[in-house]
Amino acid sequence: MKRIYLLAGITFILGACNKFGDINVNPNLPSQASNTQLIANAELFLPVLAESPQGEYNAQYLSETQYPNLSLYNQVSANFYSIYQGPLMNLETVINSKQLDAKEGPIANQLAVAKILKAYYFWHITDRWGDVPYSESLKGSEKFTPVYDTQASIYNSLFALLNEADKSIVAGKISNDILFNGDMTHWKKLGNTIRLLMALRLSQANATKARDEFNKALTAGVMTSNAGNLVFRHLPEAANESYWYDQVTDQNRKWWALSKLLVGKMKPVGDPRLPVYGDPNVDGQYEGLEFGALDGLSTTAFSLLGAEIRKQDASVYLVTYAQALFAQAEAAKRGWIAGGDAAAENFYKQAIEHSVRQWNKNDTTGYGAMMAAPGMAYNAATAHEQIGNQRWVHLFMHGYEAWAEWRRTGFPAFSKPQGKDVPNRQGYPPDEVFNNAANYADAVSRQFGGAGDGLYGKVWWDQ
Repeated sequence: MKRIYLLAGITFILGACNKFGDINVNPNLPSQASNTQLIANAELFLPVLAESPQGEYNAQYLSETQYPNLSLYNQVSANFYSIYQGPLMNLETVINSKQLDAKEGPIANQLAVAKILKAYYFWHITDRWGDVPYSESLKGSEKFTPVYDTQASIYNSLFALLNEADKSIVAGKISNDILFNGDMTHWKKLGNTIRLLMALRLSQANATKARDEFNKALTAGVMTSNAGNLVFRHLPEAANESYWYDQVTDQNRKWWALSKLLVGKMKPVGDPRLPVYGDPNVDGQYEGLEFGALDGLSTTAFSLLGAEIRKQDASVYLVTYAQALFAQAEAAKRGWIAGGDAAAENFYKQAIEHSVRQWNKNDTTGYGAMMAAPGMAYNAATAHEQIGNQRWVHLFMHGYEAWAEWRRTGFPAFSKPQGKDVPNRQGYPPDEVFNNAANYADAVSRQFGGAGDGLYGKVWWDQ
């Protein structure tokens, strides 16, 4: 996949003084970059949403082998400014542009892609932090201190935005798209799949709304194969290499081993994805390290992060067909869609198969034996737990998404490292106390009352 190298030389909306839009940048004329180039630049930011050690710790996929710290949940605040300043500002510029060029593809499709990506980024933000600036954000000098919208209202806005994008797509490719080469069939299915997964996230907060939005997305058309996966493919070069390659190979940081929980789910059933996820230890065995352990640490006794995951040109899986299948398995079990347990079982099996195909280069060797192992066959009495556990195994290395699903379902059962509970959210950037004091205080009080801006207040859908 060809990267758009010229983007590196263009001055984009980064490093702003105002955290929700730069007062020194004209959002309608960002250094003459074309609108599809701005979309491409927003796409280049996508791996940041998944390539995060903290995300892996919150999902308990990786254990720290030498310097236990972040896996003990000692860091409260996290910064969302770069997402606003970079990809979201670029996408908002496209959406509001009066100079869209039809030579770069149908204008309706340029706008649709920008809206789908905007929805995806905001979904990620609100699920990590809770209420966040939305309606008054990305306005530059027009609004220095945006209000924090409620998560419920943000979800409603994103459902509407995705529906709008879906309805507006027409025939014809767009230029400079580094994800799907401008193929709008994939973009249409991606937008509806995001909507499907967002709907499922509301299963405990508003089951009626969740079911209705789920079925609307399903009717509009979701992913039907791994070919439609939202996957960011790094390149075998320093300018576009994987975060994990830089950390493990370039800097020789053997800091991450597979968790004991992950290996414990995979090794007993002969999961063929395990050799992809991790490397054997010095004895040639797959061994997981207890999450949050302070004693017995080693860089040789446990299975370190797998060679495939830390390749220079590794793929980063963000929204996948297997996720859509797991979602439909759960929906069938909940009675949201037809078919009951028979349909749920079929979707469950398909989801695991296509996860194996995704991770193992379409090779299903070992899938049949794994499904015949104890505990893998669909069981109506334990179906929600099985679906939740296998969804978690599939979402490896997309820690923030897996953590969100754990918060919603409680599966799998996570440990408490050194007695600490798993966080329910991330704290707002510390600068918000000064940059946006009144709106920050209102958001914290509204959501968490006297508990304050910490790790253990719950976002709206996790009540």
